[in-house]
Amino acid sequence: MSTTGGTADPFAALGALPGVAESVESVRKAVDRVYGHRIMRRRSNEITSEAALRGARGSAALSGADWALEEVRRRTDFSGDDEARLVGAALRLTAEAGQLLSIWRQSPLRVLARLHLVAAADKAEQVGRPRRPGEPVDEPLIEQPLPDAAEVSGRLEGLAELIIAGSSAPALVTAAVVHGELLALRPFVSHNGLVARTAERIVLVGSGLDPKSVCPAEVGHAELGRTAYREAFDGYLSGTAEGMATWIAHCGRAVELGVRESTAVCEALQRGAA
Repeated sequence: MSTTGGTADPFAALGALPGVAESVESVRKAVDRVYGHRIMRRRSNEITSEAALRGARGSAALSGADWALEEVRRRTDFSGDDEARLVGAALRLTAEAGQLLSIWRQSPLRVLARLHLVAAADKAEQVGRPRRPGEPVDEPLIEQPLPDAAEVSGRLEGLAELIIAGSSAPALVTAAVVHGELLALRPFVSHNGLVARTAERIVLVGSGLDPKSVCPAEVGHAELGRTAYREAFDGYLSGTAEGMATWIAHCGRAVELGVRESTAVCEALQRGAA
């Protein structure tokens, strides 16, 4: 998606694509159901914590560290091999996301830089800023050609302007576009997938669709699988109405599966309290 030029509110235009309204409505109903669960009224903090853990596990799985949930829960040291460091990065990002909600609408580029800094956990010169000409990118899941650094800079600025201006589009549409655009640009030298999925979470939470952060889309993305993720992302890259609608619907389905996961947690807590 080009984020420069065109209509004043391209997010809203995407919301009018065929099939997108149905995805938006399906997600809204699913979210309403889990928020209406009686366990949510009494133990929402526990559901939020569990959703964060499961979301981080799902995002790490997509990036190549597919650990069992109990292994993620049990570990305290994530400084070992590459997979451990990847899981640690996903956990740190999930924890950090909630601290950045108030900044996102005013300074999304600052938030993205902070997310990369947190994910990399490194003081290297390339960390916390968009990549420069000639710098390589480590992102094995997404193999499509990289935009050059100048295009990345322009499109990031365009995306930031749209976020700051605000939109009448449904949260799902904005979240899907932010997620897709960051995957397309891969603006950092590493951890772009993790950052893109965390940004999607920030939009869903900050928009008010999922204010308690209990609908981890990352769980759904992992459950749908890497192949489906890449195929839906190809739709985003195509820029066609059909392709964009396919990507938005894929993200919507991921949110619904995240809702299902948290609903199961609610049911388990309810059984334990019975």
